[in-house]
Amino acid sequence: MPASKFLPVMSRRTLILVPAVVIAAASAVHAAPARPSPYTPPPFAKHCHFRHFGEGVAPPAKGYPDDPLCVDYAKRDITVDNGGAIRFIEAEPARFAIATRPCHYWQLDHWSVQLDRGFTAVVRWDGSYWWDRGRGIGGVLMSNFRIAGQPAGADQAAAAVATVSPTAAAYIRAYGRGAHGAGGGSTFSLGGGDPTCPSH
Repeated sequence: MPASKFLPVMSRRTLILVPAVVIAAASAVHAAPARPSPYTPPPFAKHCHFRHFGEGVAPPAKGYPDDPLCVDYAKRDITVDNGGAIRFIEAEPARFAIATRPCHYWQLDHWSVQLDRGFTAVVRWDGSYWWDRGRGIGGVLMSNFRIAGQPAGADQAAAAVATVSPTAAAYIRAYGRGAHGAGGGSTFSLGGGDPTCPSH
C-alpha cells in the first residue's frame, strides 16, 4: 500500500499547499512561459540576506522591505500528534502573502510529513523557488526526496503523494531533481518583464 494511504486528513491538506509559491511565480508575469531549461540559482543570489523561520513561525503580515526578499522556512514538523500540522497550515497564508510583493524573491524550504513524532517521516524533500519580475524569469527545484526514511527519486515521491494531492505530485514530477524532462528542476521565462522592477 502506498505511503500516502496512511496520511490522515489534516496531513493531506498540507500537501495541497506545496505548489503555492510556484503558482505565485507563474502569476507574477502574465504572459505565457517559454520552454524551460535546467535549474539555476537566481541571478540576484549574491544580494540575498536570508531571513530564517522556525517550525510553524509565520512572517509578519506587513512583510519586509527587502528586495530581494530571501527566506528559509523550516517545515519539518508537519506532524499530527503534536499540532505541528495545524501550526504549518496557520503560517502558510502569511508566507504566501509576503512572497507576492517583492520584485526579486527566493524561498528555500525543508519539508517533512509524519503522523507522529515517533514515526519515520512518510515523505521529506527540500524546495527552492525564485523569480525575478524585472527580467521575467523564475526557477523551481525540489530535491533530496526520502520516503519512509529511504532515498527516493522524484517520480517515487510524486507517486507517494498523488492520491492526496495530484497537483503537488505534478509539480514534484516537473521540478524534482532527477525527474523526467526538466533534468532536475527548471529555470524558465515568465514572459516579458516588469519595467518597474530594478535589475540586480
